Amino acid sequence: MKPLIPSPILAPDAAIDLQMHTTYSDGTWTPEQLIDYLVSEQFGLVAITDHDRVDTAAELQQLAAEKQLPILTAVEMSTSWRGESTDVLCYGFDPAKNELQGLTQAIARRQRENTREVWENLRQQGISFPHQHELAALLKKPSAQHLNELIALLNKHGDGTGEPLAEKLIMDAGFFWATNDIAAVVDAAHGSGAVCLIAHPGRGEWWTCYDEHLLDELRQEVPIDGFEAHYPAHTPEQTALYLSYAQKHNLLVSSGSDSHGPDNKPIKYRAELSRNLLERLGIQVKS
Repeated sequence: MKPLIPSPILAPDAAIDLQMHTTYSDGTWTPEQLIDYLVSEQFGLVAITDHDRVDTAAELQQLAAEKQLPILTAVEMSTSWRGESTDVLCYGFDPAKNELQGLTQAIARRQRENTREVWENLRQQGISFPHQHELAALLKKPSAQHLNELIALLNKHGDGTGEPLAEKLIMDAGFFWATNDIAAVVDAAHGSGAVCLIAHPGRGEWWTCYDEHLLDELRQEVPIDGFEAHYPAHTPEQTALYLSYAQKHNLLVSSGSDSHGPDNKPIKYRAELSRNLLERLGIQVKS
């Protein structure tokens, strides 16, 4: 499938942002709102990386093409490595034919199954949980929204507003984030002509926080192509580490804000910060 907009030639200081989310996953931007904002702010190239959604990539391309906004096909895949969460950014697959679709469908199915199980467990505990039709509506939403939707429904029906809070009730009832094995995702992405980078490798919290030693171990097991070195939650020391490591091992570097809505807007990263990634994807960055 050919891109709807020819690959741009970017100036080194052209504004890019290669990780953002819409209501197709867990963002509050609608796709139209986000694209309109990016056009108004004169971004030169963007990537919308909704969690585990490759089925919407063609639609996003069409919306961006209508506004003449260059956009990469991209997705943030929920994966695990050694039992811990590690999100992976995949860039450059064909929206119409790729090997990632089956993995994203598996994520959605397992998340729905888990949400149903949590609902039943809470009901058996005597919690005044939503009516069946509310659960059915929740299950139709993107899997990345399920935790927040469960919390909202508990609060709506008067539970989880005090101690214990709704999130703890839900977690204690068995909620988990469904993931795919990282090796399977990287293999599927490479089979689809895409490159794979670790998202926010230094963020921590729910996700593995990578130092040089862990990066060495990961690369011994999985042929990852690089990582998101430029990320707002990274310390200057972490960014320096990832840039040095990438240069030493000839790895790709991405730059992303992780914007989920107007309260944390996209960041205008310079295109030259991700020159090696962009040129791998056929986008020229002027010297």
